[in-house]
Amino acid sequence: MQWPWRRPPLLNVVEDVGDGPTVVLIHGIASSSVTFQNVLPLLRDSHRCITIDLLGFGTSPMPEDCDYTLADHANAIRRTIRSLRLGHPFTLVGHSMGALIAARYGARWPRSVNKLVLVSPPIYLAPGELSDDLERGRMDFYLKAYRFFRENKDFTLQNAAIVERFLAIPKAMDINARTWTPFVKSLENSIESQTTVSDLAAVQAPVEVVYGSFDQFASEGSMRIVARMRGVEVHRVAASDHLIGKRLARVVAQAVG
Repeated sequence: MQWPWRRPPLLNVVEDVGDGPTVVLIHGIASSSVTFQNVLPLLRDSHRCITIDLLGFGTSPMPEDCDYTLADHANAIRRTIRSLRLGHPFTLVGHSMGALIAARYGARWPRSVNKLVLVSPPIYLAPGELSDDLERGRMDFYLKAYRFFRENKDFTLQNAAIVERFLAIPKAMDINARTWTPFVKSLENSIESQTTVSDLAAVQAPVEVVYGSFDQFASEGSMRIVARMRGVEVHRVAASDHLIGKRLARVVAQAVG
């Protein structure tokens, strides 16, 4: 849903700290701005850091009539950022699904963004678009797994709680009965139905992609394609996974500049 007859909802601005060039940070699916707890200490002494909870997650609105497409998420972020009256371009940092939304934002409003930093982006293509047999199989597995998660609510909710406890990061995953609809719709309409490669082709600002060598959701085949795109620089961080630990956070801060 594109809200053609009314404005997108305002999202919750969790933090607005520091002085200097502005950095806007958006988290991923089924999470919150706690995602950036290791990044903010590295940036807030030299940048103005704004963290925003995505539509349907954290403490942001959860409209019942929303389809949670990339456009829905990007439009809500756009209205929220405009409400802050920044008056100048900013660096947009997105983690996981937030990276896909950031790419759409940069393609849609190029004059607003002077740099994109995409952290642990789950960039997926149709399996048939990849030449490597292993990568095709891995892509097919991801897409089938996501469909299974969407279609088996009890299984997903039960195991999401186990994973959240294992990660030992409060709200690192926020999949529960309250967030179920935003989760499954975002998964289907923003991750599985993404347009990230074509969005990146339309982005005018420099793009820095940062991901871990142990990222559970990364597609190396997609990363190789992205790395060959104009204006894109890819950083593969050793011994890091999908979450932004301290090692990954240092590279993210360097990419912000």
